[in-house]
Amino acid sequence: MPALKKTVLAVLSAALLSVSAVCPAGAAEKDKTDDKQPKPTGPMSTVGGERLGQIGTQVDLGPGAPVLPKDLSARSWIVADAENGEVLASHNAHWRLPPASTLKMLFADTVLPALQPKSMTHLVTEDELAGIGAGSSLVGVKEDHSYTVHDLWLGVFLRSGNDAVHVLSEMYGGVPATVAAMQRHAEELQALDTTVVSPDGYDAPHQVSSAYDLTLFARSGMQKADFREYAATATAEFPGEQKKGKKRKSFEIQNTNRLITGDIGVDPYKGIAGVKNGYTTQAGNTFTGIAERDGKVLLVTVMKPSAEESHAVYKEAAHLLDWGFSASGKVTPVGELVPPKSAVAVKGSEPAAGAGKAEKKHAAAATATAPAGSGGAWTALSVVGGVLVVLAAGVFLVNRRWPLPALARRLPRR
Repeated sequence: MPALKKTVLAVLSAALLSVSAVCPAGAAEKDKTDDKQPKPTGPMSTVGGERLGQIGTQVDLGPGAPVLPKDLSARSWIVADAENGEVLASHNAHWRLPPASTLKMLFADTVLPALQPKSMTHLVTEDELAGIGAGSSLVGVKEDHSYTVHDLWLGVFLRSGNDAVHVLSEMYGGVPATVAAMQRHAEELQALDTTVVSPDGYDAPHQVSSAYDLTLFARSGMQKADFREYAATATAEFPGEQKKGKKRKSFEIQNTNRLITGDIGVDPYKGIAGVKNGYTTQAGNTFTGIAERDGKVLLVTVMKPSAEESHAVYKEAAHLLDWGFSASGKVTPVGELVPPKSAVAVKGSEPAAGAGKAEKKHAAAATATAPAGSGGAWTALSVVGGVLVVLAAGVFLVNRRWPLPALARRLPRR
């Protein structure tokens, strides 16, 4: 063999050995595992930044930043700073998937301001409970019984009651009107991955949202005092059935958000302040949460973990929150949570940062539903940050004020 050929082979062998040393077997196996995970089949939106439209995990670790949690199995997830809107990391953030009951965040953000005062009572009719999907989660609303708006919202947030959603929808003007209003409001928030078919999130053809959009809904909703109250409530009393000749009694309902109440294998998450969990056959488990730690407020959304362990959606959300608090200030953001269209219009900006031409046209044509704020700039909104501690005697929630960017929401203070 010629000397030159021997030299070339030796160099190639050394290079291959170097690659093997840098890329251990474990990494190759992980890549092989990732290849088996479902992936988006078409292009994703770039609202909020180009990186958010890319398939797979997006993160830019800086010096001292912790690595992302291992064994994340969700099809889509996102971790963002609730105050400045920076997306710290994401995975298929704009993948359009069935949302399950996390869509109730959009329902509440749309309908809640219109049904005031919350002490208003309503007599439920048989027709108002018609059309609820088979196997739906229910809080126990009965026809020919009266409930306050406050009661019904507790049923929506704590028990994810589709019966309460349908009654509130009828009070708002009917299910079709509610669906249309939700769609308009989603477009106002620049949540352009979302198609609303049912107000309760029950599986329906073509009904989809994304981790990005659900995070926008939570961020908008948490700026409303009543929304914050309901989202953070661990337990409450709900009116029971009126039996003839007896005083109407109440029964206790508990929040199905396990990061608030805990469960076997899941501890209440320190600093949790909401927001909403969901499950349907098509959507699997979905979850959006907000939590505060050491003055930092983070939002996380997790959609459809494939892990078979119990409560995987909560565990993966908690791991991502832990990572986000540790990584804050040590990573370069991969995108942003965009402000509502009405706020952007005030500044004369484009409809969405990073939006494609079709999305900009879509957003520009959509009808805004959120009321504009009064003239003049304002800099702060109230939101729950505090710590929720589940005690034998009850629940303690510490409220704090934290600012949002001036463009975050142009609504009157509540």
